Amino acid sequence: MSPAEKLPKEFLDSVVEAGVLPVLNRVNSIITGQGAQAYLVGGFLRDILLDRDTVDIDIAVAPDALAIASRVADALNGRYVLLDKDNRTGRVVLVGEKEPSTRYQRELDFTTFEGSIEQDLARRDFTINAMALNLNQLTGGHREPELIDPYNGWSALEQGVIRSVAETAFASDPARLLRAVRLAAELGFIIDEKTEAQIKRYSPLLAGVAGERVREELLRLLAVPGSGQFLPYLDRLGLLTAIVPELAQTKGVEQPKEHCWNVFEHSLKTVTAVEFVLRQGDWEHGGEGVLAAVPWSEALEKHLALEVSSGSTRGVLLKLAALLHDIAKPQTRAIDDSGRMRFLGHGKEGAAVTGGILERLRFSSRETRLVETLVRHHLRPMQMSQGELPTRRAIYRYFRDTAEAGIDILFLNLADHLATRGPQLSLPNWREHTQMVEYVLSKYFEKESLPLPVRLINGHDLLNIFGMSPGPEVGNILEIVREAQASGELTTRQEALVYIREYLLNKGKEKEING
Repeated sequence: MSPAEKLPKEFLDSVVEAGVLPVLNRVNSIITGQGAQAYLVGGFLRDILLDRDTVDIDIAVAPDALAIASRVADALNGRYVLLDKDNRTGRVVLVGEKEPSTRYQRELDFTTFEGSIEQDLARRDFTINAMALNLNQLTGGHREPELIDPYNGWSALEQGVIRSVAETAFASDPARLLRAVRLAAELGFIIDEKTEAQIKRYSPLLAGVAGERVREELLRLLAVPGSGQFLPYLDRLGLLTAIVPELAQTKGVEQPKEHCWNVFEHSLKTVTAVEFVLRQGDWEHGGEGVLAAVPWSEALEKHLALEVSSGSTRGVLLKLAALLHDIAKPQTRAIDDSGRMRFLGHGKEGAAVTGGILERLRFSSRETRLVETLVRHHLRPMQMSQGELPTRRAIYRYFRDTAEAGIDILFLNLADHLATRGPQLSLPNWREHTQMVEYVLSKYFEKESLPLPVRLINGHDLLNIFGMSPGPEVGNILEIVREAQASGELTTRQEALVYIREYLLNKGKEKEING
């Protein structure tokens, strides 16, 4: 394919359908008015050629993208964001309406290039991103604009191949190592062998990339349905333990006989199992009957799609928690007197390790708290019941302790079950597990649909009626009353007062005996 290829009419049709031509026309008039040069580049051009939906537009400008971006923001009533002062990169955020009551956000990224556009493309990451289109040709009425394609990126798009522009691409920006796999997952492409070899060679450099950039690429990868299958691939390329070195110590760590895989393999399998129970991927060891037993509803789907922080949802963070849920098993592994292998406290210790990992990768405090809670309590659902459905008191305690993570943990616990048993899954045991989860969920949504229960007693009552002094014991008794009310033991204020009186009396007797 020649370095300059005429684009077909369908390309222009796609630009029109994307609804970006009016914006590009206005941007081009500002740029030409400043005597500058501008080219469409990067992901926008790639996605239009692939006929994929796109909301972000990449524009390379000479001589100064920041001056252009600022003027565009003013002219289009957008918000200007300085991305990189040294490299003269800026963003314009536009918010508009596609139709009444439906708002959308579009981002225009302006980068400065020096020399020719071909020199700029030579510094880019992958051939599918190293194409350009003169903005004048797109907005000036050209029916056959020319695609500048010195590295045969269009051909790579047609072949479905991720190929580096040059080996120096990874050394100059190691974040591209992870981006290659993320793009392969998003586009359904493969990475060619030469580029794979380069990634393996430069994989240690990923450890030096800023945590924010790793976080963004990792979240985008995990957001792809079926992304669990790419985690073993990341490991083969040397990238997974470059992102999370703590995972290296889980490799080869044996587990009790009920487990099909060692700790590391089990952790990867749990991510795939999470996607399976969330209806986002396949599970090779379970058919329709296994999935049909898993409770699902529109309410659950919406819950797991809720945004937690910029770039993350509850479902995506659930996958991350699945990867890290057994991170502390190596250091908690022990053999008891009966010869049984135990991992006592690995949830609690794993939560602490997880917190350190997410802090290093610059996850937000809310994201970190959620994933820590998932890891800490991932075994809790099965501890609520011993062969029977959990009591109302047990369910109350569960959601009290897990708070906003309670629903998510139930699905992590199901995935953990699948990734433990693998091909040895017992369908009766599985159905018993899923029925317990369904029961807990039904009680949760039943409670959510009811008005808040009347508060039977408060702290002033404890001070005035029972003569207690302010302190932690007041809070403890109030919680005991709430728990008894949630379990149905108490329904009236009078019952609560009697309950407290008996509690304090018994506690006084206990002090006498122990005293």
